[in-house]
Amino acid sequence: MDTAILPSTLLLTLLLSVGLFFFIRASTKDRTQTVQLVSQQDEATLMSQLKEYFRLRSYRVAAVDREQNQVTFEGFVRPSWFLAIFLTVLASTGFVCLSLVLSLLFPGLSKLSLAMVLLSPLSGIFYWKKAGRLEKVSLKVEATQSEQPSPSKITVVAHRDELIELQRNLQLKAGE
Repeated sequence: MDTAILPSTLLLTLLLSVGLFFFIRASTKDRTQTVQLVSQQDEATLMSQLKEYFRLRSYRVAAVDREQNQVTFEGFVRPSWFLAIFLTVLASTGFVCLSLVLSLLFPGLSKLSLAMVLLSPLSGIFYWKKAGRLEKVSLKVEATQSEQPSPSKITVVAHRDELIELQRNLQLKAGE
């Protein structure tokens, strides 16, 4: 093989490894967002629906601020088995590629470079330990000033995926 091909392949493989490292690290990143949603229901009906929705999703009421009409829910978010296995497979594939390139460049280290593949379960363990955490959802319900029959505006601070599910299940529309 041409001598310029192996070092350039090693450089590209190292760059892909850096991308894989940041991908694995980002799998546990907090994705909390604040969104304003609008409902056509009145405040009391909407609040009871929201409490029931979060109860069914295994959240519990952690705090209630009656003056500001704000409720905070807490719930434990379990890590995904699929994602833990997927990240382990990705890491093992990355380590196999890196070890193959290293074994071509340094034939004497081929057994040591293949041993790097044994490190791949660490990515799944990393995800599993960091992804399981206590999530908080904060809701603030207020009546809007419009001609329509008592619409309500909700300010929600929650994980991005939880916001998508909330909008979909309760047919809430994005506010201004």
